[in-house]
Amino acid sequence: MTQAAAPIPADGLPVTRLAIRGMSCAACSGRVGRVLSARPDVADAQVNLATHRAQVSHDPALTPQALAQIVTDLGYPATVIADRAPPPPDEAPALRRAALTAAALTLPVAVVEMGGHLVPAFHHWLHTLVPMRALWVVQMILTLAVLAGPGRRFFGTGLAALRRGAPEMNSLVALGAGTAFAFSAVVTLAPGLVPAASRQVWFEAAAVIVTLILTGRWLEARAKGQAGAAIRALLALTPDHATALRDGHPVRVAVADLQPGDLVQLAPGERIALDGVLTEGAGHVDESMLTGEPVPVLRAPGDTVTGGTVNGAAALTYRVTATGPDTVLSRIVALVEEAQAARLPVQALVDRVTRIFVPVVMGLAVLAFALWLIFGPDLAHAVVAAVSVLIIACPCAMGLAVPMSIMVGSGRGAGLGILFRQGDALQKLAGARVVAFDKTGTLTQGRPRVTQIWTHGIDRDAALRLTAAAEARSEHPLGRAILAEAGGMTLPPAQSVTALPGRGLTATVEGRSLLIGNAAALQAAGIVPDAALIRHADAASADGATPVHLAADGRHVATFALADPERPESAAAIAALREMGLRTQMLSGDLPATAQAMGARLGIDRAQGGLTPDDKLTAIRAMGPGSVFVGDGINDAPALAAADTGIAIGTGTDIAIEAADAVLMAGDPQGVARAIRLSRAVMRNIRQNLFWAFAYNAALIPVAMGALVPFGGPQLSPMLGAGAMALSSVFVVTNALRLRTAA
Repeated sequence: MTQAAAPIPADGLPVTRLAIRGMSCAACSGRVGRVLSARPDVADAQVNLATHRAQVSHDPALTPQALAQIVTDLGYPATVIADRAPPPPDEAPALRRAALTAAALTLPVAVVEMGGHLVPAFHHWLHTLVPMRALWVVQMILTLAVLAGPGRRFFGTGLAALRRGAPEMNSLVALGAGTAFAFSAVVTLAPGLVPAASRQVWFEAAAVIVTLILTGRWLEARAKGQAGAAIRALLALTPDHATALRDGHPVRVAVADLQPGDLVQLAPGERIALDGVLTEGAGHVDESMLTGEPVPVLRAPGDTVTGGTVNGAAALTYRVTATGPDTVLSRIVALVEEAQAARLPVQALVDRVTRIFVPVVMGLAVLAFALWLIFGPDLAHAVVAAVSVLIIACPCAMGLAVPMSIMVGSGRGAGLGILFRQGDALQKLAGARVVAFDKTGTLTQGRPRVTQIWTHGIDRDAALRLTAAAEARSEHPLGRAILAEAGGMTLPPAQSVTALPGRGLTATVEGRSLLIGNAAALQAAGIVPDAALIRHADAASADGATPVHLAADGRHVATFALADPERPESAAAIAALREMGLRTQMLSGDLPATAQAMGARLGIDRAQGGLTPDDKLTAIRAMGPGSVFVGDGINDAPALAAADTGIAIGTGTDIAIEAADAVLMAGDPQGVARAIRLSRAVMRNIRQNLFWAFAYNAALIPVAMGALVPFGGPQLSPMLGAGAMALSSVFVVTNALRLRTAA
């Protein structure tokens, strides 16, 4: 795998991603994480058991290859992941072959040993044909084939971990199955070394243990493959070839050979290869696979198109603007991968337990052996107790409980057009209490238009021309609306343009000193408002429009009324949040009357207008814990960062991923309710998984030690323990897969 250029995060340190083989339980991933984090040249290390990957923020002097070697030296072969690397290969086919091979070899052993318990006549008939010791030899050979063949993975990895003083799940399986086999082999080959009362063989236990655990890992790998389907589906969205124009002629080329500036032709129904700008043709584009919005979007020359989306019935041509990791699709894949690799705060408890779990289990196995040897009937029962404790303990379930839920939940979010940029947003968003929205571009369509112009002492066209000239380089939606109204007017140049945050701007045009903004801007500048213009402004505000005032050379000369229609989905989005028990607010820079009129129409609990960016920060901090702010992700960056959880809402190509914790690829504010529902579902799923993993071990390890025997209960068979252990991991993974239909 080739080395990729390490991305540079906000802290200035490079980040390297590693693919790690051989991690089988929480003890493995925990050890890798602790060793990396303990290094002074590593700032942060996140190791994910579910994805078998690590993300390490480190000193530039530490090369990615050196990091991979550090992990490899721990016994877990690691390689550096390149940009847009595919998910790790599916382990399920190999595990399926191993499980079926082990089952074929184990079946005769189990039938010979267990058949007599089910049908006593079979036991007597078999022993009249073949001597018992000969049967034991056959069982030993078949069991050895199971352990040395399909089960070799447990011994190679587990015993090596023991030698390093870092035992893990494979170590428990190797010790358990190996002890059962070794005891039985001694009874078979040198019976004189074992007391007569203890001369029992447990070959079937050793073979069945390996078979059941391999079967469990196979089922687990199949489920993991389904959990990783989200990233595979995203990666599959980009076609391999496209039709580029070379010297005016269409040529079929590999997408990897396209460069920014290339012209690409799109046939009807063809998938768009890369991000670009339409240059010819107009038609609808299906963007549902990226935004979750089912309705195709009309695109015309000058509009952007996104790689991975599907052209409708029109023939189009576009100019490539981004390739490789710079495309929207690549950024989405990177965001999903980062979220899946994230460690939630709840993971800290699991880490503390798993750090000592395997050594404690080994100690309990020794204790069980000693107690049964002292108080039990014979050596065989002591061996069974020790083996059962080693086999039934399951650090896998604990290690998978959190990352599997994150992995599936993040993938489900991507399918819904919800990207969790910060992994802990999944946990924080579940505790949301109050959701605050920006107005323009969030609850409204973000495309205001001028509905009325009133003037005093200046004609309408002159007022519009001066104002549009000052707004010519403005990125504010209201400024763009005034420019659009000016249409084909020839605009004079503007000098000394200065923005007034939350109020407007000042400029000099044709020698006239202009102030353009709200009433607060007039007041701050000491300009006396014109009474008639203010009456018009108040009436417009009451109707939900936004007034913008123009002052020239210190005199209030014009007022513009701009209306920004609400999104059709905004009222439903607010209603959905209220049904979930959440309070809603709107924080707007518009006049209080405008904000309150819209808030009343949408059913918002509290609408505040006339707010500067600093006012928004104060309002968000006053919300307390559980605050969520939803904005367009560009002008609202400080507010997005100040909230417990910031959600940027945009069109997918205009997302501000730097300030937000989560991003809604579509412009539908109903995605906020979906994101919160998904977050709650993920956290509920994590709690279920953790309860199962901890309760399973807390309940069954004492049973394996023989806690039920004094009360007349049976001694647990190692085979039952192996089955329970395998199923516990499968339960955790399967439970996490339920999140594929969440929200």
